[in-house]
Amino acid sequence: MMAHQKVDPRRSQADLNTMSLRRLKSELAELQKDPPANCTAGPVSENDISTWEAMIFGPADSPFQGGMFSLSIRFPSDYPFKPPIVTFKTKIYHPNINASGGICLDILKSQWSPALTISKVLLSILSLLTDANPDDPLMPEIARIYRNDREAYNATAREWTQQYAM
Repeated sequence: MMAHQKVDPRRSQADLNTMSLRRLKSELAELQKDPPANCTAGPVSENDISTWEAMIFGPADSPFQGGMFSLSIRFPSDYPFKPPIVTFKTKIYHPNINASGGICLDILKSQWSPALTISKVLLSILSLLTDANPDDPLMPEIARIYRNDREAYNATAREWTQQYAM
């Protein structure tokens, strides 16, 4: 009986991976059928559904307008119980996105829920581009400029968008 109990957790892990695979295939089908506005996403290769690339188009009426921002998305084996790891590959001037592309967004950390989908994550990142959160910055100096001199922030963000995202 004890040996049988030791096999079950491994089988449960395999089922969890199968569940993750099903979930990712379902999200991909939904993305292809009804993509979120100003975003595209999908697997980098047919052989690896756990590694995706996304493109976010800079929102109108923002300093990122006209930019095309590439993101890397890596899904953990226990997705959707753990959040995807999302990073910007395109350099961007933003208080909540660091030089390595890391994103400070609560739903990618403590506020993650299995009810969230990659579409909702992409829309939240898109929203972050128009509504930065200077109170929880990854880049404190950029947050300070954002808070104290919005014109200077917008000018630099536009400049970086033109230089790196167009």
